[in-house]
Order: sequence, then structure tokens, then C-alpha cells
Amino acid sequence: MRHPPNSVTPQLVALLLAASVVALGQPPSESPSDLVRRTVQQEILANKSSTRYAFRERKESPAGSQTELLVETREAMVGIIIANNDVPLNADQRQAECARIDRFLKEPGELGKKKASEKENVERITKIVKALPDAFLYEFDGTETGGRGIGGPGAPLVRLKFKPNPNYQPPSRVEQVLTGMEGTLLVDTKQGRIAKIDGTLAKEVGFGWGILGHLDPGGRFLVDQADVDGGNWEVTRMELKITGKVLFFKTLNFNSTKTYSDFHPAPPDLSFAEGVEFLKKQQAALAMNEQGIEAQKKQGQNCR
Repeated sequence: MRHPPNSVTPQLVALLLAASVVALGQPPSESPSDLVRRTVQQEILANKSSTRYAFRERKESPAGSQTELLVETREAMVGIIIANNDVPLNADQRQAECARIDRFLKEPGELGKKKASEKENVERITKIVKALPDAFLYEFDGTETGGRGIGGPGAPLVRLKFKPNPNYQPPSRVEQVLTGMEGTLLVDTKQGRIAKIDGTLAKEVGFGWGILGHLDPGGRFLVDQADVDGGNWEVTRMELKITGKVLFFKTLNFNSTKTYSDFHPAPPDLSFAEGVEFLKKQQAALAMNEQGIEAQKKQGQNCR
């Protein structure tokens, strides 16, 4: 993601003043809604950055856990599973994973579907972020300090409580979920970025007057963001616990926690095919390391 501007502008001066006031435990001089609106503008600008990363994802659900290596390419994200329930894949499983990601290269239509799906996800997220200033009513709720996985290390964070804005009219079904959500927002005032969103559905949210479906009250949505590389921000944690129904008969049940770590800049201008080879090499190196550890353990046992 793009670094914040280095030039001295009125907006930057306002940011620095806000940060210094927050450090004293007092809310910044601007209103909560203005703070959110300015921060959202910065988020949208940052999403236009060409910086790409390789990183690790660990997904936890009631069914267990799965660990995956991922790398961003100029075409789409490439991912390869390296462990299930924290147990590294065996040789047959690693071979199956390589075959799975090779499929995107052998079948261009599958890669096209993947690119389209990722584009739709980005568009949905952008719609949600753009709606934040208008969808909620905000009030200051104290301050926190940025730490591991949330904001910039040691940076002042403003905590805002939010609740649905009764005057907000969602332009599409994507933003409809916001009409029933309340919770807290953490803003890194030093870099003008959202460090955390923690929302809970306080009431049932219907789609298409309830005919198309609904989301049950009590659902939770949490996203943490952090500065992972000198001003470049990435999502470090995401929790989704949502239940509901679609068209009266299809049950929705999302319950997962994803954590993202070990961010490293990806090779520049990486193609999808190059990303596949990049992850295969990473997978092979990890497998050799695991084999070496196991051999050392056996050798230690034999020496007893």
C-alpha cells in the first residue's frame, strides 16, 4: 500500500496536531465524522498502490485449521497449503497441492474465474469502506496505543463507538449489512488509517424486504490492520461469525478467523505463473526444513 504523503500540507498538519492531542488522552479537535471521512479517503488512496507482498495465512474454523502461503501477482493471488491442523503436508499432499495450482495455468478459464472473483471481492470491500462515514453515527470513546497487528507500533489510536445512522439509505445489498451493525473503530491518527473495525449485528438485517434472505442478530465482523513495512498497511486478522438464510431455505453459516503474518515484498511485476513457481520453491524449502528437524529428533532419540 502507498506511503502517506511526505509534503507538508494542511491535512498533514491537522494529522500531526490530532496525534499530539490524542497522546495527551484527549480527543482530536475535528469531529468524529470528519475524522472517519478523512481516514476513509486515505484508505481508498492506499488501495491504488502497486506494492505486492508474499505472506502467510492461518485459517481457523470449527472444522480445524489450515495454513497457506500466498503471494500477490499482477494477475491474481496465488496460494498453496502447507499444513492442516498445524501438521505439515506429507509428500503426496504436497504433490496434490502443486497439481491444484497448476490447474490455473493449464485451464485459462479457471484463472479468469479467479481473477473475476477477486475483483468482485475488492469492489465489495471498497463499497463497504466508502460507506463508513455515512452509514454510522460516531462518538469518541477514548484512546489506545498501536501494537502488534493493530496500527503502527506505539502509534496513538483514537477509539470511536459507532451505531447505525437512521438516515442512511444503502445504495445496494452490499451496504445493507451496515444498517444493523454497531461497534467500535480504531483510527491511527498518525498515518490516517483504520487500525481496527469490530462490529456486531444488533438486529436482524433483511435483504429485498426479507424475501431474498436475512442475517441473524449477534453476528460479528472484525478486521485488524497494521503497518507491516514502513508505511505499507495490510490486514493482519479477520473474524467472521455470521448466520442467516437466503431465499428462506439456504442456511448461511460463516465462522472463521484468519490471521496474516510474515509479510515480505513480492518480486516485482510477478506473473501468476511466476508466482506459482515462487510458492513451489517456498513449499519445497519448508518441507526440507521439516525433514531436517525430524531427522534431528530421531537422531537424538537413538543416542539415548
